[in-house]
Amino acid sequence: MQPFTTLTSTPAPLKVINVDTDMIIPKQYLKTIKRTGLGTALFAEMRYNEDGAENPDFVLNQPAYRKSEILVAGDNFGCGSSREHAPWALLDFGIRCVISTSFADIFYNNCFKNGILPIVVSPEDLEKLFDDADRGSNATLTVDLAKQEIKGPDGGTVTFDIDPFRKHCLLNGLDDIGLTMEKAPKIDAFEAKLAKRAWA
Repeated sequence: MQPFTTLTSTPAPLKVINVDTDMIIPKQYLKTIKRTGLGTALFAEMRYNEDGAENPDFVLNQPAYRKSEILVAGDNFGCGSSREHAPWALLDFGIRCVISTSFADIFYNNCFKNGILPIVVSPEDLEKLFDDADRGSNATLTVDLAKQEIKGPDGGTVTFDIDPFRKHCLLNGLDDIGLTMEKAPKIDAFEAKLAKRAWA
């Protein structure tokens, strides 16, 4: 998993509450178990018109936000059914950080396991970040995970809380497999000891 340390990007404002996982990645795209290739389907029902053409009014289709790596979203982001394809689609598009006032628990946990940083902020701070995001390519946010800070284009700073263990995993690029591999020497020693007992 790619480590998350600092990230500077033009933030994309998605001023929609209760964005569920079906809105993030519609069910017809769940046939694959590959983590790649899902970025084109991200927010498909909002991003594309019925004829398949891009909807020019959707935020991620606008020139300033096409390469955004930070998404500023409304309350209760990632609610609905539990599908790991949702963070996969966000990551494949290029989004590494989602900022909101709250997240659905399963989606929130899945983000950390896939190298995405979900940040919870107060409603007041979210409005400030929406204001920054509305400025398009004239404004960038810098997220510093080690300091637990979001720095705005005018020097303002928003701090956020994060579980220390999850912070450690993101900073070091450790998913569940990576955490297991950290214990490889102890596992090998145990296996060797067990093998000796079997032959004793």
